Amino acid sequence: MKLFLILGSLNAFLSVALGAFGAHILKAKIPDKIDVFQTGVHYHMIHAIALLVIALLSDKLGNTSLVNASGWAIFIGIILFSGSLYGLSLTGIKAFGPITPLGGLSFLVGWTLLAIAAFKLN
Repeated sequence: MKLFLILGSLNAFLSVALGAFGAHILKAKIPDKIDVFQTGVHYHMIHAIALLVIALLSDKLGNTSLVNASGWAIFIGIILFSGSLYGLSLTGIKAFGPITPLGGLSFLVGWTLLAIAAFKLN
C-alpha cells in the first residue's frame, strides 16, 4: 500500500507540475506539439489517481497479487505512454512514437488485472 501511495502522490505532483510547465512555458515554444504534451499530462494524472486507488484497494483487499500487478502495469504505462509523449513533443524525435502504444497496452493490462481482482472478490 505505502509504495503505491508514494508512487501515486509523486506522479500526481509531477503531472500538475508538467501541466503548468506546458501551459505557461511550452505553449509558446511548441504550439504545434502542445496537444501531444497535454495528452501525456492528462493520462499521467488519471493514472496517478489510479495508483492511489490501487494503494487503498491493496490495503482493503489484503494486497492481493492481482491488485499489486495492476499497480505496476499502470506505473509502467505512465512511464511508457506519458513519457513517450513528453519526449516526442519536446524533442521531435519520432522514435518515441512507437513506444506510446506499449504504454497504452500497459494501461489496459493494469485495468484488466484490477477488474479480474474485483471479479474474484467474494
